[in-house]
Amino acid sequence: MVTIKALSVTAAAALIFCGTAKVAAAATFNDVARYSTTISANNDIADIYYPNPSNLKTGNYSFPVALLLQGANVDKSDYSEYASIVARYGFVVVVPNHPRSLPQYGFTGLLPETSQIDAVLVQMKTENSNSVSPVVGVVNTQKLGLLGHSAGGVVGLSAIANLCLSPVQCEGSFNRPNELLAGAFFGTNLRDQNGVFFPINNSGIPVALLEGTRDSRALPINAEKTYDQIQNSPKALISILGANHYGITNTNNPTGPIPDPNTPTIPQGVAVETVARWSGLFLRASILDDKTAFDYVYSTGDALDPNVSVISQAKPVPEPSYTWGLVTLGASSAVLGLKKLKPHRHARPNSW
Repeated sequence: MVTIKALSVTAAAALIFCGTAKVAAAATFNDVARYSTTISANNDIADIYYPNPSNLKTGNYSFPVALLLQGANVDKSDYSEYASIVARYGFVVVVPNHPRSLPQYGFTGLLPETSQIDAVLVQMKTENSNSVSPVVGVVNTQKLGLLGHSAGGVVGLSAIANLCLSPVQCEGSFNRPNELLAGAFFGTNLRDQNGVFFPINNSGIPVALLEGTRDSRALPINAEKTYDQIQNSPKALISILGANHYGITNTNNPTGPIPDPNTPTIPQGVAVETVARWSGLFLRASILDDKTAFDYVYSTGDALDPNVSVISQAKPVPEPSYTWGLVTLGASSAVLGLKKLKPHRHARPNSW
């Protein structure tokens, strides 16, 4: 039996204040619902978040899939706020718990791997055709974006690069599916045990790296080095000022994963909303060719949002397309004149 839960996503709809600066981004869908299902291919339990307008079944909607690959030992429930906000931007967000045992590393717990990508694609085709599924008929199973946190971002980056990094990220073999069109990853870098960063041949697939400037688990300097290894534009490196490694989760240092000793200097709710907004808009710009989202990510958003610092390389501006009512509200003159200082980089051992 499917239980549907209606969610009130107040963070994404609220105005966010930082001193006298005001930033707000309003997405199309105010209402989001959630249900849980089992991924048939691997028996993972997954939470599925989806836009839930009153005319969902009659409005001719077609929402791309966004698969969120969890950090090591971070429970799917810890991403509920983030996933709900991303869903508001017009995506069906799938958040599985993927238990694994790697005795050679002394690890048993939650850890993502590349096989989840094909498993979720197959499952969402089933959900889309199942008459009792809450999302029947409204999922665009030909368009997939990846989201990821920490180890999940590593899996996402390796998948976009069409790499099989055995056995932690990939057991057996992996071939990047044609449906994979973009990825946005928080607290992530891609390097080997010797600290050598992998070249990421993304074949033109857009990639965004989001990093907290107070992250001591995946150092900001390593996000920068990973960004440099992404071989093709479009790409973006979005620094969340004052966030630590868990700026994407409902609470700082949730139970389960190794904590980040650095205390964030940005309120947790603001950090989550900021990471989710930039993730959602990046996917809209990349997967839906939404010009308003594109302009925000690559042009206007850095000045409008006092909580980020952005570097990027963009492809040519896409042709105007249907933006589903996405509105980016203006900012006060105080925001437009704000200068954001780049955080000072401290070298620390990385231990994600």
